[in-house]
This record gives sequence, structure tokens and C-alpha cells, in this order.
Amino acid sequence: MTTRHHSFDALHNFRDLGGYPAAGGRSVRWGRLYRSDSLGKLDTPEDLDRLRALGVRTVIDLRYPWEIAAKGRVPAFDGLEYHNLSIEHRPYDQAEIDPELDPWRYLADRFAEVAEDGVQEIRRALDVITAAEAPVVFHCASGKDRTGLIAALLLTLLGVGEDDIAADFALTELATAQLVADWHAAHPGRTLRWPAFGRAPEAVIRLTLADLAERHGSVEAYLTGPLGIDREQTDALRARLLTSC
Repeated sequence: MTTRHHSFDALHNFRDLGGYPAAGGRSVRWGRLYRSDSLGKLDTPEDLDRLRALGVRTVIDLRYPWEIAAKGRVPAFDGLEYHNLSIEHRPYDQAEIDPELDPWRYLADRFAEVAEDGVQEIRRALDVITAAEAPVVFHCASGKDRTGLIAALLLTLLGVGEDDIAADFALTELATAQLVADWHAAHPGRTLRWPAFGRAPEAVIRLTLADLAERHGSVEAYLTGPLGIDREQTDALRARLLTSC
């Protein structure tokens, strides 16, 4: 039985990217590619055993090094390959975003910054995923924005349609209440100013993809242009991550 959402004691947003219809009538393989909130929260043997049971051998941590220093990284275990690729270059505090701003336009503008600033790290993340022979998980702090952008670009490379990419992005909404609760627990005495904290509606990633298309001609042109993903790499990625025809 295939499972989209996997349960962990400490994680709220760990899920499989398998099952989506993709290029050439194929679909994304189950059990090969996972997205998550921070694996630095894995602090029990039981949770680490759950991760290992999925066969994960490559972790891509998209957070800033200072986030990792403060919150920790995935615990090391034999056979684990760990990469810290900080794709965001302009930090901001989502808890302090002006409540009067259009929240989805604001987030899409931050995604556009990441897409432009983080070209080298995004390309490296896609290279690591292409080369990995065992299952991969990539994550940021909440598994929402940085993780959501990488998931959208990766699914685009695999030939997944925008509706499915947007639906996958919005599944983080199932974790919003817990993400908000965790913020309050970690910041006693602070006020959460932004009412959209932890939200991930389809509108954000649709705006992001439209922005990339407007700037570069298409999302695919961004992938092949600034990121430099060629046909050979796309074919290799699809061969590993898509079902056979």
C-alpha cells in the first residue's frame, strides 16, 4: 500500500512525492523522493528508525547554516549522505510580516528572490537528487517554502502538471495548525503578528510559477537557462524517478 503522509513523533509535514502523473504517461515512483519539515527535530531512536526504514540515504538540508547551528541537523547514521544547501540568501522573519500585506503575493516575491539568488544551490540540490541511487529527502524548517520551491521545480522536470504541483504544495496546509503551535511553544511571550503564518495555499506556488514563466519565458526555460539542466540530466532524473511506460 502506498502512503503519501508518513507519521513521526516530531515531524508534521513528511510526505512522499510519488504517484503524480508525469511525462510520457508515466508517474512519479513511490518511495524514492520525500519532502519534510526539519529533520533536526528527529530526537528519538523511534523516529530515526522510521526514517531509516524508508531506505533514505541522502538528506538535503535547505536551511541556513545558522538555523542548523541553532536547531540541529538530522542525526548521522551509517550510509547517510548529508548536504547543506542553503538556497535562500535573504532571511526574513515570517512571524513579523506586516498583516496588511497581500500574503500570497508577498511569499511569491520571496520565492522569486530564492529562484534568482539560489541558482547554484538549487542546481546542486537537483544534481544530488539525480545522482542518488537510494531514496532522498529534502527539507527546510517547516517543509513549506524552500522545500515547496524545490518540489515544484523537480516535479516540473519530471513532467508533472501545474495542477498536481499546486495540490502537492497545498498539502502543507494539513500541518499548519501544528506549525503554528510549535512556533508558540518555541517563542513564549512573543506575538505572532502575521495571520498567514504556516499557510501554503495553491495560490503561492501558482504565482511563483507564473512569475518564473514571465521572467524566463517558461518554467522549463528557467530550468534549462539559469539552472543549466540539460536533456541528458532530465532523462536521467526521469529514468530514476518515473515508472516505466
